[in-house]
Parts: sequence; C-alpha cells; structure tokens
Amino acid sequence: MARRTHVYEYHKKHGNIVGYAGFDLPVWFEGIIPECRSVRNSCGIFDVSHMGRVLAEGKGAESFLNQLTTNDVSKLAVGRGQYSLLCNPKGGIMDDLTIFRIGNMRYLVVYNAGNRDKNWTWLLKNKARSDVTISDVSDDVAMFAVQGPRAGTVLWNVSGVKLEEVERYGTRDVKVAGIPCLLTRSGYTGEDGFEIYVWNTSVKEPSSAVKVWQKMLSGGRELGISPVGLGARDVLRLEAGMCLYGNDIDENTSPVEAKLNWVVRLEKTDFVGKNAIMRLKEKGPGRVRIGFKMKEKGIPRQSQDIFADTEAVGKVSSGTFSPTLSVGIGMGYVPPSHSAIGETFSVGIRDHRVRAEIVKLPFYQRRSEDQVVLFGEEMGLRDFRRKYSSSSRPSVATATD
Repeated sequence: MARRTHVYEYHKKHGNIVGYAGFDLPVWFEGIIPECRSVRNSCGIFDVSHMGRVLAEGKGAESFLNQLTTNDVSKLAVGRGQYSLLCNPKGGIMDDLTIFRIGNMRYLVVYNAGNRDKNWTWLLKNKARSDVTISDVSDDVAMFAVQGPRAGTVLWNVSGVKLEEVERYGTRDVKVAGIPCLLTRSGYTGEDGFEIYVWNTSVKEPSSAVKVWQKMLSGGRELGISPVGLGARDVLRLEAGMCLYGNDIDENTSPVEAKLNWVVRLEKTDFVGKNAIMRLKEKGPGRVRIGFKMKEKGIPRQSQDIFADTEAVGKVSSGTFSPTLSVGIGMGYVPPSHSAIGETFSVGIRDHRVRAEIVKLPFYQRRSEDQVVLFGEEMGLRDFRRKYSSSSRPSVATATD
C-alpha cells in the first residue's frame, strides 16, 4: 500500500493523485500552468511531508554529519542551515540534502523522498560512534513550503513573524494556529519563501498538521495562494536551474560533473568520497552539466540525445516547457569542450533535431514583491483560472523530491 502524507485527505478531495516515491501525492490541483504562475506572481503552498527528516543529536552529531556530507557542518551556527551532498566512496552523489543546526548539539537533516530508505540505512551503517543519536522522524513531522513573492505576507498573517527577520537558510521557532513549528527559509522554486515543520504530528494522528495547513491556506487566501502539486514543482525547480535527484544527479554523477563544487569543502580533513572527488577535479571531468534554451519550437525531455553537428555528444537530464519564459528549457551533460555559454547544438526530439543554445543558469531570476504585478489581477482572477484550466494542463515529464 502506498504511503500517505498528513494532509492526504485534502489532496484526495482537491487534487489529482499519482504514485510517486512510494506515496500517493497530488500531481496538480488546478493545473500545472496556473500553479506555476501562482508561485511566480503571488504564492503557492506545497505539501512536502513525503521528504525524509532525520534528527542527529549529541556531542558527536557535528562530526558524524561532517564525515558523511560534503559541506562543512562545523561552520553552522545555531539557527543556520546549508545545502549539501551525501556521496559514496567513489564520489558519486547518493543524495542532495539540507542540514539545519536547530540546537547546540541538535541537527535536522532533510533529504529526498525517493531516497528515504537508502539514506537512513546509510546513516545507520556509518554511525560508529556512541556520542550521537539519530532518529528518523519523517512520519512524525509534517513539512509544508510556501514560495513566491507574497510568501512573506503569508508568514506574517499566520505567525506574526516577518520573513526578513530570518536569514536565507536560517531557522526560527514559531507558532502557527497556536502549534509550535520550526521555520526555515530556503526553497526549491527560485522564489523566496519558507518551510514550516510541524513537530509531533504523526500520519495516523495528523490533526496538528491539518490545522497548520488550513491556517496557511486561509492566511494566504486574499493574496491568491494556491496549493501546488508535483508537476508545477518540477517545472519551477527546472526554471530555477535546480537539480532533481534521479534526473540530473545520481550515484554515477560526481559533484564535479554536476557543477556542485560550491557545496564541496575539500579543505575538510576527511569525508566519504573526498579522495575520488579530488582526483576527478585534478584530472578534469569528461562531461559537465549545462543549461539550454530551445531556439526552435520543441520541448526537450529526459534521455534525449544532444548532437554537435551529426555526432551525439550528450544527453538531456531534465527538460520541459517553461510557462514563465514561454520556451522549451532543459539541462543535460556534454563534454567540457561543448559546454561554453552561447554554444549551439541540437536536441533529438522525436524524429527531428531541434536547435538549442547553452545559457547561464538559472533560467529564471526571481522578482521582489514590489516588482510583481499579479498576473491574476491583470486579467481578473476568474478569467485567469478559466484560461489556464484543464485544457491547458501539459503532461508531466517528471515529479520532484
């Protein structure tokens, strides 16, 4: 039987459910295009409770996490977080994750749903020391994200806290609907926003999670908040140039190839995969991740060939049509000699080779709330929803997290 999140009943009533990473999750509510536009022009709320959440506690927690992840956990002050990677001994990426230091000797680790069992087994296997305790709290902590230029106003409405008071990758304890929650400020859409973690609410007893979910929906109603499913989440993260595990990164991909060196601290004494990563960096990778826009009509998809002249030189790792930019976009891997910004190649789409150009990532740069003119206000919200209703829903290439 598929797993369900704390607010599954809401999704069942309002969304369109698909199976993903062992869960029954909403792929869309109103439609992928209007949900993308809501996040870009107002705000969207995501249920990301399917993701993995682990607490690492004790005197040895910092050293334990530092040994297994590529970023430097010792640099985290209390209330701060970082993006990082789990690598195998060969330097391949087992997962990407975030780590937040939420107490002197207490850390919250958040990783992808599809890797929950694998990562937990890996953490247990590598916990040789007795001065650290790790707990898988995934099913006892709900996790919701609000993203978009009006996310800060939603936060103020539901908690009385200003988003500007929390640093990027910062944390804060808040109350929503009278329920103690942890707030973090990160995201997976390219927009500003926050995540709310609802403590001590199990999937079997989800009342606290449901109250917080409903409070955030009501707190953003006048701002145009929309629930957002997996389909729009995948489009949004690609527009932001962010990697999806299983598409753009995996255990056969090095951070050097993926251009994620910025979260690899080779100056650390040691961590799993360090030597392999150093060797590849010194040698130089045979392929690197690039972003591209289509110069002709066509939508790129995962696994399609990338051609330089008549020779296949790489593969698309993620691709979609961007409703924000009104063009096909994608990421992929090509040899470094073919990776310069401005270089053109072609993508094998069905029986055609369609021209594309390498561009600088991210594809989309967020705007502040002051810069945003609500798309829905320009058209009238009802007309906006009617125009981008079911007839406009594209198929979903991939889901996310």
